[in-house]
Amino acid sequence: MALRTREDYLSSLKSLRPNVYKFGELIEDVTTHPATRRVVESHARGIDAAHDPDLSEIFTTTSSLTGELIHRNTSLMRSPEDMMYNSKFKREMYHLTGSCTGGLCVGWNGLNVMWSVTHEMDEKLGTDYHPRVKEWGLRMQEKGLLVAGALTDAKGNRKLKPHQQEELDTNLRIVEKKKDGIVIRGAKLMICGTAASEEIFILPGSAYREDDKDFALACVIPRDIEGLTIVETRRPSDARELDEGFDIPTVTGITQAYLLFEDVFVPNERVFMAGEYAFTGAIIGRFTATYRACIGACVAGQGDVMVGAAAMIARANGLSAKVFRDKITNMELNNETTFTMGIGAIALGNLHPSGVWLADTRTAHANKIHVATLPYETKRLCQEIGGGIVETGCLPSYKDFTNPRYGHLIQKYIKAGAGSAESRARLARLIEWLTLGAGVPGCMHGGGSPDGARMVVFGTSPLEEYVGYAKNLAEIDEDIPEPGK
Repeated sequence: MALRTREDYLSSLKSLRPNVYKFGELIEDVTTHPATRRVVESHARGIDAAHDPDLSEIFTTTSSLTGELIHRNTSLMRSPEDMMYNSKFKREMYHLTGSCTGGLCVGWNGLNVMWSVTHEMDEKLGTDYHPRVKEWGLRMQEKGLLVAGALTDAKGNRKLKPHQQEELDTNLRIVEKKKDGIVIRGAKLMICGTAASEEIFILPGSAYREDDKDFALACVIPRDIEGLTIVETRRPSDARELDEGFDIPTVTGITQAYLLFEDVFVPNERVFMAGEYAFTGAIIGRFTATYRACIGACVAGQGDVMVGAAAMIARANGLSAKVFRDKITNMELNNETTFTMGIGAIALGNLHPSGVWLADTRTAHANKIHVATLPYETKRLCQEIGGGIVETGCLPSYKDFTNPRYGHLIQKYIKAGAGSAESRARLARLIEWLTLGAGVPGCMHGGGSPDGARMVVFGTSPLEEYVGYAKNLAEIDEDIPEPGK
């Protein structure tokens, strides 16, 4: 089994049936279209890294199923060290791209989550889901597939459960069970990296009860499956994506999409849950624990890029980076807080009987709360260091910058300290992109909301145990109960 190359990957994407749209236009080739080529380039860099001697330890591993060398993002995470490499992988991808690469991330997590959950389902229910997951996982490893993950439903009225919605399709559901598969209808929204992925791992968007069993669904589908329409959403920098020069500051990027399912048939071998609602809580709990442990590495990796960009823009402005020592140090502290707290959640985890490692739920969700706060402080500090040319967005376009009549004047006035006028402009656009634009990696809601994480942290708090510590130290014998409602 040979590791796939960039050329293998691009050829695979080109072979898929076009079903991705943006601005009302069908994208015939996601590898070259301006709206999707940057997200493809981001993912391709992850494949390149597997062949880089300096990075291959992070981006490859030995398959626990076959003993062969594979892309790490197709592996089972069987130890805390394996899962820590997930964090290292994510941090390094942000160094390489500056942005999210969901096709190298979420499907990987989905494989590991369903490996453990289907093990329990088969044991308790007598189903045959686990062998299906194993068979598909072997194919994922053999081909080195890039697999996006889709959990978030449209949801509809948040006060109502899925089966109570006026429009049932606001949550993806099973509308028919056939002898050889299932038919699904509905939508998954805000799904990262879909255009750059070859398959999509679908998981339930919440924990369900019996009334909502039709929404208890897990499967993997080809990205170009019949009946699926993918609509790429607009992001802050999209208005410039057709322009040349530094107005789009990188050749990499991320896209998000709406996935619209119109009676999509999924064959049994790709179905890993079809109505077993009692196990949806385990899926959500394990997925979010792993994801929220490792997402601390995503924001740390982008924070590393912001530290570098802040130091460079200071020099381009004519100042030493040492002038901003305190700000840069605080940026780095924020990065290491989310990264190492995620590592801690992994280290505190446990081995599931199926053989995969599970992160510690409470610590992982606590990390998510920091991910929803600390990176914004890092971005603010980066803007402070960069000055008005960064934060106000008041920078002439590349076409004005190079205009034959007045461009030389703009360049003369943009030039400040070390480096050229163009370098200063490129840095300003990069920082704008990292702190305000499409480079923002979903700090607040990526992997779920921080309020949901707070509920988990409070719900798992051993509050009375802590009360006992205080009672003992204060030598209090009486109980002081919670007041009644």
